[in-house]
Formats: sequence, C-alpha cells, structure tokens
Amino acid sequence: MNNQAITGVILAAGKSTRMQPFSARFPKPILPICNRPVIEYQIEEMKRLGIEDIIIVVGHLGFEVSLALGNGSRLGVNIRYVDQRDTMGIAHAVGQLEPYIDHRFLLFLGDIFFKTKDLQEMLTLMDEGAHAVLAVRREESLEAIGRNFAVVIDDDHRVRRVIEKPRHPPNKIKGCGLYLFDPHIFDAIRRTPQTAGRNEYELTSSIQLLIEDDFAVRIAEVVTYDINLTFPQDLLTCNLTQLKFLGQESLVGQSCRLHPDVKVINSVIGDGVTVAQPIEIRDSLILSDSVVTYRGDLNRIIFTPDSIIDCRLMER
Repeated sequence: MNNQAITGVILAAGKSTRMQPFSARFPKPILPICNRPVIEYQIEEMKRLGIEDIIIVVGHLGFEVSLALGNGSRLGVNIRYVDQRDTMGIAHAVGQLEPYIDHRFLLFLGDIFFKTKDLQEMLTLMDEGAHAVLAVRREESLEAIGRNFAVVIDDDHRVRRVIEKPRHPPNKIKGCGLYLFDPHIFDAIRRTPQTAGRNEYELTSSIQLLIEDDFAVRIAEVVTYDINLTFPQDLLTCNLTQLKFLGQESLVGQSCRLHPDVKVINSVIGDGVTVAQPIEIRDSLILSDSVVTYRGDLNRIIFTPDSIIDCRLMER
C-alpha cells in the first residue's frame, strides 16, 4: 500500500475545564512535553509512516495551535486546519472531515501522549480487508480502561463490541485514541445518536455501528505507553516519563538564567526561565518564560508564568 494515500488527522478542538489553569490559555495539544508540544510528537509518528498531509481539527483557542505549527513546513509536513465550531464530541469532530477526505485516514486524539511500536501493522491490517483498525494496549489498571474504552474481540481478533468508559471492563484491552478508518466511518457518524448524558456524539458509538453493519474492525496492539492529558498532574507525569525515555536526568531550555547554586533534579525547565534563588528543583516542571523568585524548594510543582500548581495536593 502507498502510505502517501493516507491523510493524518489530529483532533485538537476540546476545551477541558479539568486542565485549568492551562486550558484558559492553551489547547491541550500544544502543552509542552520536554519543551515540545504534545502534538509535535504525534506529527512525528505520522511522518515516520510516510504521511505528509495532515488535517488538524481545531476549536477552543485554535489560533494557538496554528501559531505553534503554521503550515507544517518546519516539521516537514503539510498542515491544513478545519474548525469544529460546536464542540459536540469526537464523532462530530471527525464528521467535519467528510468534505475533505475520500480515502483512508489515520486519526489521533490530540490530548494523548503515547509511545508506539510498529504502527505499520495498522496499515497492514487494512490492506488485508479491515475497514477500521483500533490501536489498543493491554492495561492492568481497570480504572484506566474506565477512563477510555474497552474492546471485546472474538476468536479471530475481530472487534465485536466497543464500550465507552465502562464501569466494569470486560477484559484488559483498552482503546488508546489512535484509529485508522476508511470512508465508511462517515456513513456511521451520520447515523450516530447523541449520548443521553452529555448530548455528544461518541466515536465508539459510530464504530459499533460499523461492527453491526458487518464491516471488519480489527485491533492492533501497537501502543506501549499512553496517558491522557486530563488533569495538571498528568502534564507533570508526561514530562518526567519522557525524561526517562530520553535517558536524561533533567532538561533545561534555552536562554535560561539560573542562580549558580540551583540544583535541578529529575525536572524539566522551559526556555527563557529565570530562577533567582539557590533552591532545589526536584520532580518538577517550569514552563517557558517563568520567573521563579520563590525561596523554598520545588518538589512535584508545575510553575508557570501565572501560577504555581502543587501536584502533591492533587495526588492525595
């Protein structure tokens, strides 16, 4: 198969009030992981598959996404933007793409930080007859499955049910927010009902319609690590995890001015940061352009130009 015939799609339209104070200023997909926006990691994954044409669905503060990425030339891709004016769920966001896509597309949810192995397997499964492929991971935490969706397969590894945010997951197969679809998904989305509780259109409901119409939906166990950026402490977790993946003890951005006696331990410091006191910074994240005049040590703190977030309080 020619991967150039596949369009990449990243959904970056959500508001996420639970991510305050960040969501008031930044869409989650451009929050920094080791001084790079989350969405850049996703674009790199697509580029490794040979995908160069990418559509980003924007909404809340969408101009910030376009300012961060532009037309994609800096990253070696071509980016177009589609506006989801009404935030009515993931399926609704995907439905906005129908006028622009008449072939296969690889879809990522823009607020997920993940590591993968051999995404090519998803493309191979579609070459072999699948109409949709769901990236999954075997998940030991039932709570984590309950925050995402569960996948039930038959003996031939064909998907039979997808269950959005299950209270009692039937197994350990968790959907991870990475999908490969052919255009049949648009027919399913047009027939997808709104959810009773949130009045949104769930993508899992659309996928279930595909299954009931006897279209082949498969899974690919290609995700080795994933975390949804839902709460501020998730941003800290992602940064510290990426530090480990990079094999670095700490990361200090460009044009920083740190007191000569500052100790930086297992932490990430953005560009243009000033730390005026001889403090210890441990297991923490300081966003770009912050000025730290704080006299106490920082431990599991997210420090921004506008606020200080103690992640220890949120984790209790």
